[in-house]
This record gives sequence, C-alpha cells and structure tokens, in this order.
Amino acid sequence: MSDVIVVTGGAGYIGVPLCVRLAEAGHQVRALDVLLHHQEDVLGALEGAGVELIRADIRDAEARERALTGARAVVHLAAIVGDPACARDPELAHEVNVEGSRNLAADAERLGVEQFIMASTCSNYGRMADPTTPIDEEGVLAPVSLYAEQKVEIEKMLLGLDSDTLKPTCLRFATVYGVAPRMRFDLTVNEFTRDLWADRQLEVFGEQFWRPYVHVRDAGRGIATVLDAPRDVVAGNVFNVGRSGENYRKLDLVEEIRKLTDKGEVTYVKRDEDPRDYKVSFDKIRNVLGFETEMTVPTGIAELLEQLDEHGFGDPFDGRYKNIP
Repeated sequence: MSDVIVVTGGAGYIGVPLCVRLAEAGHQVRALDVLLHHQEDVLGALEGAGVELIRADIRDAEARERALTGARAVVHLAAIVGDPACARDPELAHEVNVEGSRNLAADAERLGVEQFIMASTCSNYGRMADPTTPIDEEGVLAPVSLYAEQKVEIEKMLLGLDSDTLKPTCLRFATVYGVAPRMRFDLTVNEFTRDLWADRQLEVFGEQFWRPYVHVRDAGRGIATVLDAPRDVVAGNVFNVGRSGENYRKLDLVEEIRKLTDKGEVTYVKRDEDPRDYKVSFDKIRNVLGFETEMTVPTGIAELLEQLDEHGFGDPFDGRYKNIP
C-alpha cells in the first residue's frame, strides 16, 4: 500500500513542522502550498526533510490531481485562516475554504485516497451559554465568524459523505501558539509575548473571555496520532485537539508572561460584546487515542522569549509574520 501523505498548506504555520515530523517518521510527504504569505524561507526545512513541494493553489484542479495521485491520506490544512483574513475577502475565503475543500474531497475519493483529515477549529463552538463548563465534541456548534461558519459547513459535508473508500476525520484545534519555521505573531499568545518583550504598550480587549490553546508542534502531533490510529477508530469521527487544562482567559495569559518578564505595560479594555467565549474538553482524544500534549502555554511563552532574546525572528513586527500584513 502506498505511504504517500499529502499535506495541503504544508508550508504553513502548522504545516512545516507536521511535514518534517511525518517525513522523519518514514512517510513519503507531498506538500501542496501556494506560498500565499511569501514564506520561501521555510522551503529549506521541507527540502532538508525530503518533502516534495507542489507550489500551487488548492483551487488548481491539475495541481490537486498531481498531489493526490497515489496518496493514501490527505491532511487538509490549506485555508484562508482566521476571522480578519476571511472578512477582508469573503469571496476568496469561500472559494478556498469551502469550494476548495469540497473539490479536494471529491478528487480524493475519485483517486482512491483512503483517509481525509480536515483541520477545523474550536471556534466552531462560538459563544457558550455557560463557558465555565467545558464543551465536548457533541456540544452545540454556534459559529459567530465567517471562518468558523465555513469550517462547520465543510465538517458537515465531510461527515455526511457516503463513500466506501474515503474516510474523513475532523480535528477541531484549540487556538495555536508557539515557535515554528513559518512564524505567526498575529496569534494571541505569540502577539502578547512579543509586545511585552519589546517593552510596548499592550491593550487587551475582553480579558475575561475563555479560550483553549495548543502548541503548534502538539497540533502536528495530534494529526500524526490520527494518521497512525486504527482506521475504524477515527473514521467519521471528530476530535478536539488540545489539553483540557489549557483553557485560559486573556488575563491569565498576561499573568503567565509577567512571570517571565516585567517589560512593557498592560491596559485592559472591558468588552462584553465579544461573541466568542468557550472552554473546551479534550478528554475524548486522550481517552480514545491516548493523545497528550507535551507543551503548555507557560513553556511555550518561555520558548518564545528565548527565541526573541536570541533575535531568532529578525524583526518580529515584520508583516510577513501576520496573515494580513
């Protein structure tokens, strides 16, 4: 049986460490990525690990065919990611996130791909009536952003597939953070840490709202765990990816950063209208697949500060570190 694994968005924030991890584990890895954020600097890491890069858009039918031919599994990370990017160009977001995913799944089924892992988000839970009680995979989905609405739509499409060959699994990731080759500083933990390290004024909006967090390498480990699991255990299933103890308020994040640096100033702006407020349970992925995260927010903050001190990112305020420069 072929051991080719296709990773769409393989040159992205989660994609690069995932591709390298899979290649080091002995898989043949193909990354399909258009390099939307001009992240040519990560190509060395992919090439060094023996990852084949197909530089093309997920909307390109010929590129999808080339990538998927002979593959046994596809990990679908490629997307217009996040609320601001989707809101800026809703038409593009629909073409990539919805139609691109739909066409990828159809091509995968036609070409005999057996496993389809969809990267979704815990933002699908939206604003919970009682955010102090962690929600699990059976909980009500109440997306409040275009990005989450699109992820819910694709989840429903994939889980509703009547296919004898293609078996989908949807992974709802906690908010990702941490050091990675294609770095992002437009994510909460990374942004807060950078701004205080740089001795800047940090304005925190809605400090009381809850969110779960997962380190970027643990996100990749979660995907690898699903790829290695018995097919009948994960097929047609949904898993939250993270750790139950890693739900934080923005206030808590600041307090963790403050334990490691006293630079910068923080002001809190009270907001009650932020529609996203949720604590998430990750017991299912631990109980069913034995998956435990290795990193925590405090250890991730320490890693970020170390890299910032060593000037590992050049100018951490450079526009290339954001999905909207």
